[in-house]
Amino acid sequence: MNTPVADLPVTSTPVTFTAPMPGLENVHAFTLRSVEGATGLYALEAGSPSPVRLFLADASVFVPGYAPPVPAATVQSLELEQDQELQVLVVLNHSPKATTVNLMAPIVMNPATRRCAQLVLDGREYPLRADLNSL
Repeated sequence: MNTPVADLPVTSTPVTFTAPMPGLENVHAFTLRSVEGATGLYALEAGSPSPVRLFLADASVFVPGYAPPVPAATVQSLELEQDQELQVLVVLNHSPKATTVNLMAPIVMNPATRRCAQLVLDGREYPLRADLNSL
């Protein structure tokens, strides 16, 4: 898969998680930064207590048709208005052999408030490491 390229300015904005991300319970202050020249690609970064950077992909750009179920309680915690849509982001993992995305634990975000939640989905329908080139 080729990364969509655009001449958009890099944006960086604070985001707030409604609950700690699994494995990052002690990290509270995150920034979502767009990656220059790559539409729909972001870096989720935190500086303390130790530096963290995860690369995220907008599912609507990189995994068209991916629509994970979002519990009503999560929608409520994100303060989503009735006419708003969630932005779904998936964590990217790159290795020399392949780039994979985690479809089992997407991050859903209210674009207006920048409130986020990481879902952990049950079942085998959503793989932990889906090859990005096969999606």
